[in-house]
This record gives sequence, structure tokens and C-alpha cells, in this order.
Amino acid sequence: MRLLIKGGRVIDPGSFDDIADILVEDGKIAEIRKSSKNKSKKEKKPSQKKVDKTIDASGKIVTPGLIDMHVHLREPGHEYKETIETGCAAAAHGGFTTICAMPNTNPVNDNRQITEYIIQKAQEVSAVRVYPVAAISKGLKGENLCEYGDLKDAGAIAFSDDGRPVMDSQLMRRAMEYAKGFGLPTISHCEDMDLAGKGVMNEGAFATKMGLRGIPNAVESIMVMRDIALSELTDSPVHIAHVSTFESVCAIREAKKRGARVTSETAPHYFTLTEEAVGEYNTNAKMNPPLRTDRDRNEIRNGLVDGTIDAIASDHAPHSSIEKEVEFDLAANGIIGLETSLSLSLQLVVEGVLTISDLVEKMHTHPAAIIGIQNGLKIGSLADITIIDTEIMHEINSDNFLSISRNMPFNGMQLKGKAVFTMAQGKVAYTDDSLI
Repeated sequence: MRLLIKGGRVIDPGSFDDIADILVEDGKIAEIRKSSKNKSKKEKKPSQKKVDKTIDASGKIVTPGLIDMHVHLREPGHEYKETIETGCAAAAHGGFTTICAMPNTNPVNDNRQITEYIIQKAQEVSAVRVYPVAAISKGLKGENLCEYGDLKDAGAIAFSDDGRPVMDSQLMRRAMEYAKGFGLPTISHCEDMDLAGKGVMNEGAFATKMGLRGIPNAVESIMVMRDIALSELTDSPVHIAHVSTFESVCAIREAKKRGARVTSETAPHYFTLTEEAVGEYNTNAKMNPPLRTDRDRNEIRNGLVDGTIDAIASDHAPHSSIEKEVEFDLAANGIIGLETSLSLSLQLVVEGVLTISDLVEKMHTHPAAIIGIQNGLKIGSLADITIIDTEIMHEINSDNFLSISRNMPFNGMQLKGKAVFTMAQGKVAYTDDSLI
């Protein structure tokens, strides 16, 4: 089968940015040619091969398939919240062709059987690639390291105890040394649990007004600084997950100036919302780390602009009404994000904070480099392609989502821009009605 994606602005940061046509033949990228309107006389004409289907991408952005390097799929163990199949469907709906599955499943992904199960199940139910992130410690207990070599051989692409921090600094040092030996990054959930105590939202005047126990910024930034120090001690790469505070951004920025092997990500809710979204005790705005202040949100944006923050990831964390429709103190942390991440991030382009090319770097190029996978639109490779309509207006409505869960605070928000076509491994995984 031959599919022609015609007349879109093709952006592959660092290598290509022009109006072009992409020919996909038998699932692989066969040609990328500047379209006739932008082609010089010396250049070869686009292929004249007969195509089976043409997609008019005029006025749209065509990018390498987007990558979400921080997703909780819940399978095995909590399939009532999300399954690998529904998570992959949600990913394709949101424009993602590759997602990284965090290890806090039940049982925990701390052995090759679980890693292999996740990979095999994903291959059975979807074209979206799923790369498992294996646990640092057995059972996420922070006591004994997992068998890294066995997990890498099974297909793990990084190690993390995400959902819980590694509180033992000696164990974290050994984890980084061990991971370095296998050429894989450590992804750090930065939280001082002793300092966090029983806090449930950002510490400050708003928490006092709500009568809720607070979590200070130092809960995160202390551990960010510790793990940067351990990374420098071991010369091992560390990736800081879900950055939310002013102090964390400053610490990462200074570490990068020193040449530390540190990368970082943030999630759309941290540059979109503040702690005030918790008003009326909205458990769909309860997450860990919690939503912060305007000062923190602005510094997150600054960090995205100056490169301190390398990537945008959803931290997709599905929960059912059983965990969310309870008292705020008892509600589970986390929100879904696979189907809102791109649209929310596009608002940074609408507002002039980032360029569209910058955004593609944050949602494809840099994540690919961090986890060490193939990067970009390459002739002969399986087609991972996302088409984005940056002009289309739409309203977020979780009733239209493909995820099982509905826990997120963005319902009713009017946004500009979304994914309208997703091709993963040469197979069409999602097509929006507006493109037909």
C-alpha cells in the first residue's frame, strides 16, 4: 500500500523544516520531497508512483511520531483503571506513537517476566510502541536493587521507582552506577517523603484557607539536588521526572552549566494550572507533585524556553471514581494526560512561549535521545508520523476519550490545536474526523 501525505509543513528538528510530501510505502517512509510549490528546478520531482490514498496535510504540521516518556498503563494488576490496549488507543488519539510505561504495576515490573509481558501485550493490541521502564528496587521498596542486566535484556529502556522515591542515598548511588554499566538512564521521582509527611497539596496560604495539609517546594528540590550530586559523583545520567518547582528548575539549570549529565521533564498541568485548581476540593486536580504557584508555573515555562527542561511528558495516571470521588485527603494522586498533553502544550505556541519546532523537540527529539531510541523521519524506516492541526478549535470533553478513566481537571477548556492523524510503525492508529 502507498500512502501520500501531501503539502504539510514537515518538521524534523535539526534536519528538515519545509512544505513537503511524504510517501509511505508498505509501512515504511519511501520518500520525503519538497512539494512542487517550494521545489527548485534542480531538485527531483516527487515520486509519480500511483498511490492508494492521499492525505491533504495543507496548512498542518507533519512531525515524527510524538513520544511520551512517562505513562502509567496500570496493566498488569489495575485493569479497571487502564489497560495496555486502552492506553495505547489513548496515546494514538493524542498524537503519540511511542510511550514509556512506568513500573508501578501489580506485580511491579521488577523482573523480566513482567517486562516481556508488557512488550508482548502491546504488540498484540496496538501499533503504538510501548517501552517498559523497569523498577530500580525490588517491589519499589527502596531496599534491594533489581537485576538490571536481565531487565535490559528483556527490553527495559530505563530504571525508575516512579510513584515512590529512593530515599536511601547509598542505594540510589549504587543504582546509578549499576545503570551506567548497562548504558541506561535512571529516572528519578524526587520527593523527600519525611518532609512531605501527610501533605496533600502545595503548602501555602491557599492550603491554609482550604484547611488542607501542605507539601513545601523543598520536598522536591532537596531530592533534585541530591540526585544531581549523585549523578556527578557517579558520572551517570539522571533524568528528573515531573519537575514542578521554581527551586528545582534553578538547580537543574546550574547543574547543566557545570556539565552535569542531567535531563528533566515537566508535565502540561505544571505550566497550565496552579494550586487554585484545587478549589472546591477538586480531587481531579490532586497529584504528586502537587500543583504549585504562579511563580513556579512561570519558572517552569522559563525552563522550557532556555532548555533547562528537556521534555514534556504527560505523567498519565488513570484512576477510577472509586479512588477519586472521596474526601480530598483520601483521594489518589494523578490525572490522565495522553489525550490532552499535545493540545495543552500547543497553547505555549499560541502564546508565543515556544515555537512549533521547539515543541516538537520537547515531545519527540529530546525524549528519543534520553531513552536512546531511533529519532526522526528516516527513509527506509517504519513510518511513525503525527499530523497536527494547529488552527482547529476544540473543547476538551473526557466523554470522548479512549482512556478508561476520566480523572482530569480540564473538562470544558477551549483549546487551539490537536493531533488529527497518527501513524505508528507504518499503520494508521488514529484519524480525526476533521481530516477525512
